[in-house]
Amino acid sequence: MSLDLTLQNRQRTRPIETRCLRQICITLLEDLLQIKTAELGITLVATPEMARINAQFLQHEGSTDVITFDHSEIPAPRSPTLDPRPKLHGELFVCLDDAVLQARRFHTTWQSELVRYIIHGTLHLLGHDDHRASDRRTMKREEHRLLRLLETRFPLSRLARKPKLRP
Repeated sequence: MSLDLTLQNRQRTRPIETRCLRQICITLLEDLLQIKTAELGITLVATPEMARINAQFLQHEGSTDVITFDHSEIPAPRSPTLDPRPKLHGELFVCLDDAVLQARRFHTTWQSELVRYIIHGTLHLLGHDDHRASDRRTMKREEHRLLRLLETRFPLSRLARKPKLRP
């Protein structure tokens, strides 16, 4: 089993405890999703960078919560439950500003939204689709299930790094 996880934090919206986030991601991939091999890059960005990525690669205007790039040579199967791909190869760009806004809207925490976006992007890499309403419901159920499991293993509040006090 080979897990190559790269985590970059290029945003300044919230201080992040990246070691904790790395452990959450590893648990998601290895334990919960049973991924055998993965090359996954996760980059945390702010609204301006996400809007640039969205415009450049997807020709969409404005920011969004998560953008997934699948770099696999073999595309993900249309039905992820029929033939799960043992190798994951892709990139996720996650917008922390969107996580903070959505957390307020849905009365949750930005930490929970951050983890939800990582789950969502990973599910896309596994072949889940959310274009049709029925597929969106299926994906949302799996997203909720995985988030609940991670919340039982990790206090997501630990993702908020405490600012260092200056003497």
